[in-house]
Amino acid sequence: MGSDEPICPSCGQPVETVVRRHKTPGAWVPTWVPGPCGNPDCDRAPGREPADSPRPEHPGSTAPAPEAEPG
Repeated sequence: MGSDEPICPSCGQPVETVVRRHKTPGAWVPTWVPGPCGNPDCDRAPGREPADSPRPEHPGSTAPAPEAEPG
């Protein structure tokens, strides 16, 4: 009926499977998870911000420029 190939939840395009690992007591265990979406128009494509998530603000990025001292 279905395919074992993972699909992107945002655009529905098939994605590759990548191997990640997690630590269990005494061993690293591989897990196979869906990889990044290869569709450049997709919200979940690498290098693109998802439309529904806010951008993280970096402290200091909005700090005013230092004023020159009179003299």
